Amino acid sequence: MGSLLSFQVTPGMRRLGSSVLGMEAIVAALVTPVAISVGGVAPALAVTVGIGLAVLCVVAAGLLKRPAGYIMGSVVQVLAICTGFMVSAMFFLGALFTALWITAIFVARRVEGVTSR
Repeated sequence: MGSLLSFQVTPGMRRLGSSVLGMEAIVAALVTPVAISVGGVAPALAVTVGIGLAVLCVVAAGLLKRPAGYIMGSVVQVLAICTGFMVSAMFFLGALFTALWITAIFVARRVEGVTSR
């Protein structure tokens, strides 16, 4: 818990994190029609998962001023990978967004000089 308290949020982290989550929200919403038409998933389940994940992305992006937003954003990454059980392409896309999420955090911290050397 001590490392969470020392987690310093920088403006660059918010910008890059918001960009990743914003694009991920679009992809998550677009999973819904693909899951229904291609995957044969029940419409209620597809809408719940796809739109629910998109909403979580937007909420997490709104919370990026605090460390809790990064925890929520990380949970969103795990959930995005799990949507691969509905639409198999999401295993790849979820992993891609997870890599972008991690890169956004580390690159912003390094550029803004927050990491210890």
